[in-house]
Amino acid sequence: MTSIEDKVRLYELVIENGRSSSPYVWRIRYALAHKGVPCEAIPLGFTEIRTAFGGRHKTVPVIEHGGIQLAESWDIAEYLDRAFPDRPALFAGPAEHAMVRLTDAWLAPIQRMMFLVYALDIHNAARPEDRAYYRRSRQERLKGATLEEVTANRASRLPAIRDALNPLREHLSRFPFLGGSAPNYADYIALGTFHWAASVGTLPLLAHDDTLRTWIERGFDLYGGLGRDPRMKPLFE
Repeated sequence: MTSIEDKVRLYELVIENGRSSSPYVWRIRYALAHKGVPCEAIPLGFTEIRTAFGGRHKTVPVIEHGGIQLAESWDIAEYLDRAFPDRPALFAGPAEHAMVRLTDAWLAPIQRMMFLVYALDIHNAARPEDRAYYRRSRQERLKGATLEEVTANRASRLPAIRDALNPLREHLSRFPFLGGSAPNYADYIALGTFHWAASVGTLPLLAHDDTLRTWIERGFDLYGGLGRDPRMKPLFE
């Protein structure tokens, strides 16, 4: 049996300046704040994740709560609603859950496009002791291409990424949040992506007059300014 009295520990990926950079961790940061559940943040670098859990988990976020250790952001979000049913729900019901899943699937290829813009920035922002591992592991995924090669013409990729975000702009022209009148987990998924870019990006992702600015600023202000951090890099030109 778990309760709010049982401390929640959130293991998160941090870069050299100590900022949490993972878009998936940010989803859970927002989810915990949505439910009003305090947590203890445990910072890990890229190389520490591989050994922190005895090899059981290879990525973060990971939470510990009441003797339970759980990875994968979706599993964690669903668990939080089960563990704290008396707190504000992340998913109002199965229909909302299904639609938020669609949001996640839609955003995934855009995140892959963003990786080809920020792959080298992530390396340079990482803890020095993590950089060799990051380079080796990511260049293996890139089939031998170097981080420098895939980001050489990165500015040319921005128009396609910005165009791909048009469904967000269309929806947010009608509602203050993706969830409608109030934020839901779809907002946290999308905001997490922008936190990722703002954590590492030396090239602003969005144009200075992008209409997404209003929603992003509103999202960063949620829960007492959870998303505000002087270490963030500019998202807008």
